[in-house]
Amino acid sequence: MKRVVKIPFPTDPLVAGPETLGKAVRSSRTEQGLTIEEAAMTIGVAKQTLSDIEAGKSTVSLGIVLKVATELGVSLFVAPARERERIQSLICGMSK
Repeated sequence: MKRVVKIPFPTDPLVAGPETLGKAVRSSRTEQGLTIEEAAMTIGVAKQTLSDIEAGKSTVSLGIVLKVATELGVSLFVAPARERERIQSLICGMSK
């Protein structure tokens, strides 16, 4: 049996690129104690696809990335860029 090492969730809620989202997906998967193989099989994607998402590769379609994130319990929100700092401070303040 493979041992799953828990990876901490990113502290900044801003998803500035695929790397940030990949870290959140990996964190959520490891928090649940799932290996990459188990998670991929449960979600219904190829192991390589999940690996690419977690590595922050931009080659995976947005639809698949959103499906994987949702299935692993990662929530995404959208907001106007002009509100970014205010929303970041609200979210970060709530997690303390």
